Amino acid sequence: MAKGYREVSRDQLWLFPPSLTDLLGQDHPVFLVIGVVGRHLDTSAFHAGRRTGGPGAAGYDPDMLVTLLVWAYANGVTSSRRIEQLCGTDAAFMAICGPGQAPDHVTIARFRAGFAGAAGAFFAQVLGLCAELGMGRLGVVALDGTKVAASASKAANRTHERLAALAAESVAAHGDADAAEDAMFGPGARGDEVPQDAWSPRRRDGRIKAALASLDARRAEEQEAEQAKAAQFRARREDGQRTGPAPAGAAAVLAQEKLDRAVAAQQARCDDWDTRNAAKTAATGTGLNGPRPADPGEYARVRQAQEHLDKVRARAAARQQKKQEQAQGRPAPVRNITDPDSRLMPVRGGGFIQGYNAQNVTSEDGLIIATELTQDTGDVAWFEPMMAAARDAAALIAARRPAPSHDTASHDAGEPDGGSQDAGADRIGLALCDCGYCSEHNLTCPGPDRLIAVGKHRDLEKAARGQKQAGRSNTGPATQAMAERLKTPDGIAAYRHRGHIAETPHGHIKHNMGFRQLSMRGKTKATAEWTFATTVRNLFKAISAGHLTATALTALAS
Repeated sequence: MAKGYREVSRDQLWLFPPSLTDLLGQDHPVFLVIGVVGRHLDTSAFHAGRRTGGPGAAGYDPDMLVTLLVWAYANGVTSSRRIEQLCGTDAAFMAICGPGQAPDHVTIARFRAGFAGAAGAFFAQVLGLCAELGMGRLGVVALDGTKVAASASKAANRTHERLAALAAESVAAHGDADAAEDAMFGPGARGDEVPQDAWSPRRRDGRIKAALASLDARRAEEQEAEQAKAAQFRARREDGQRTGPAPAGAAAVLAQEKLDRAVAAQQARCDDWDTRNAAKTAATGTGLNGPRPADPGEYARVRQAQEHLDKVRARAAARQQKKQEQAQGRPAPVRNITDPDSRLMPVRGGGFIQGYNAQNVTSEDGLIIATELTQDTGDVAWFEPMMAAARDAAALIAARRPAPSHDTASHDAGEPDGGSQDAGADRIGLALCDCGYCSEHNLTCPGPDRLIAVGKHRDLEKAARGQKQAGRSNTGPATQAMAERLKTPDGIAAYRHRGHIAETPHGHIKHNMGFRQLSMRGKTKATAEWTFATTVRNLFKAISAGHLTATALTALAS
């Protein structure tokens, strides 16, 4: 039994240790991060965005600000105001910026907003460091996408019609304001105008214009795509090739062209007959033998072409009606006036978020070797670009990977199944992808060997046990061959590693780091922030896996 309660002496003086190193301990990971950024990474890209030598107080060291953001993101802190607060209350944050030297939240926010051009180089620097530490096993890699919320609300989405109305209202409001100011101050400059170079897309008018322009560009791209399909159809037809059915979007135009050609051809025959008949009548007094060609409206081929045009128009009307009925359950094309570059993204379990689709390629040992933030709601178009980025990353890892020692090389030579430094360790051996990347093009395009699911994982498992067929039956030859390969014991066993390799980094970033929403707006800045977050994840993966230690840093420095 305790004797009693301890006295709470809140006025008791406390003598702090003489340094933050003594307070935290030399083995605290914050000192690893400080050492890595300050002595082992090239941060010149961050320094290039800072200006010094002018009037005013000295600026904050970019290395310190980078380290501060790395530590903050690793600990789930992305708010610049929260970072500023922790620099005055948290010993680890104090160790980075120094006691009493905390940067204010404006400095932190401006620095983060300005490193769009440096995030990619920083990612490559950390990836190279991880390679020097022996990470980056490329025997099996996995590609996967994850949805990341943007710094925008779904409620800020507007349709094309509403954006056009808002733009018109903005123009009218500006016109009324200009007229009122002219009446009050007179025409001409007043000396307090905002310079043109001070315009920012963060203004609401600019965001409305950007959102409207994005929807207009999408409509223009769809029209150009339909015109290109129609042009290819015409070219095949003129070359005498088998064309098949006309493209749906241009079928009515092509049918009208066919009717016009039939009418013109028959009218030309009628005109030719009339000319020759008049000439013979003038010369001999008698006309041509035989009847005159039928008028275009009575000619069989013209009537057939007209009937075909009517059918095409009817099918187009029915198709449009079906689209309208289907669209009642789906959101109409919209753009966000807070972040016009973000998109409505469908998420697992139903519903949508306003955000981006991040694509990551992850190595066998959990290192993100390539990343890209996209606006596409689907993944299929990003297999080939991400595999190209992964090959570039493999070349970087190969260039920075330390040469194996004699003992290691001898050991690996005796292992036919390959060690971490075998001949193929610096090449991607097998790429794993879920069914979101399945297409004939992705299965046959150049690149590493790949296993791309043709259906859901549970269906693949049932197909491997002979219980059912995975995916659709009416697919191309490459998809059918992949379905057969995934039925084999080796195929399904290799594919089972996809979930662990691909989805573990996403879970770490979103759950452990708490990074579920971007702070930056606009694709350029949002991409930089996502790249920075994946870089932080790679750096702390090296720390948690025991590769990045004070001893390892000392060895690299020597």
